[in-house]
Amino acid sequence: MYKIVSSSPTFGKYSNKPVTYLEKEHCSVTILEPGVADDEEKFAEALKDCDALIVGVEKVTRKVLEGAKSLKVIAKHGAGVDNIDLLAAKERNIPVAFAPGANRHAVADLALGLMLSLARDIPSAHQEVSNGEWPRVIGTELFGKTLGVIGTGKIGKEVIQRAKGFSMNILALDPFPDSELMASGVQYVSKDTLISTSDFITIHTDLNEGSRNLFDWNAFRNMKKTSYLINTARGGIVDEEALYEALKAGEIAGAALDVFLREPANTSPLLTLGNFIATPHMAGYTTEALEEVGLITARNIINVLNGKRAEYEWKVPV
Repeated sequence: MYKIVSSSPTFGKYSNKPVTYLEKEHCSVTILEPGVADDEEKFAEALKDCDALIVGVEKVTRKVLEGAKSLKVIAKHGAGVDNIDLLAAKERNIPVAFAPGANRHAVADLALGLMLSLARDIPSAHQEVSNGEWPRVIGTELFGKTLGVIGTGKIGKEVIQRAKGFSMNILALDPFPDSELMASGVQYVSKDTLISTSDFITIHTDLNEGSRNLFDWNAFRNMKKTSYLINTARGGIVDEEALYEALKAGEIAGAALDVFLREPANTSPLLTLGNFIATPHMAGYTTEALEEVGLITARNIINVLNGKRAEYEWKVPV
């Protein structure tokens, strides 16, 4: 019997299928209480005799891994692995599995929803009506506008497909251009060109040294004053202090973030601005997406425990 420990607050909560799958494969599943993973010592103690760890956005540090003597695989219940000490895992020959693209429809839906919310000022219009007002709200259309997509992986592609329904002109930035997207009319351009010509910009890339603070004051200064920025990818890609100053100064028309450098972001000064929308890191959370992510996570674990490669294994650079 293999012991599986999950620190993810969503694994198995909205669909029991992933847990049932693991149990049928001779695994016992323990869901940690909230807060345990926030304490390195308690987290390490909880993992001391487990075979596999399922993790959400909780930090998996070197110290935590040092206490997990029997750990054979770390399975991210999601796509991004920037919360895991990949080098420490590699040194102990612990594969890190993940579930890329399983929530692609959910994230793409929210990205488009945030674009529409910004363009038509939906949140503040609702608030004013709730306050007894009946304002005349003048928005802008998505139809025919230029959309800049940063990252054309599985999620970026889904966003592009939806945007084509609005007859948007698509510009893209990715170190690995997709030939099928190019054949369909998507133009791969430089960062400067995308930033300076897009009416809407949506981010769908990993957080890494190349993307950290990708949108800083210089980027905002070079964007159209009528443009909008949407980030449903990772906190840290957007310099939030610079974004605050840019929105306050009217350098761009508006922005929506689903992810922040520090979460929860309840005290962020961005929340005081009328041209800003915040959502609580919810892009990938639909019942359909959570079930699919959970099943991929479970299969990744069983593959490794059976001496096979995970369906999706993160390759740590040498």
